[in-house]
Amino acid sequence: MDVVFLDAKTKADLLSLEKPSISKSLKLIKLLEKFGNKLGMPYSKQILHNLYELRAREQQEIRIFYCLHQNQAVVVHFFIKKSQKTPQREIKTALARIYDLTST
Repeated sequence: MDVVFLDAKTKADLLSLEKPSISKSLKLIKLLEKFGNKLGMPYSKQILHNLYELRAREQQEIRIFYCLHQNQAVVVHFFIKKSQKTPQREIKTALARIYDLTST
């Protein structure tokens, strides 16, 4: 399965993290390319109907939100996880980007 980024800014921001976090994130994206929507825990988790997260655990815990769109996995948002529960504003940001992607 092809994995693409929603926009260049999302990709650039992800690549500006600490080196161990970048490395782990890119490994997870490669796993997503290889296994597609069959990738499950502990690497990937479904959050809502068409919202999934890749779970990178390094010094920084990174959550990479993606959706499935036109036979591709589209990375729409990511954040550094600082609390045990995923903040609603991060989910809303990802959902808004998915809405923009699917409504065009």
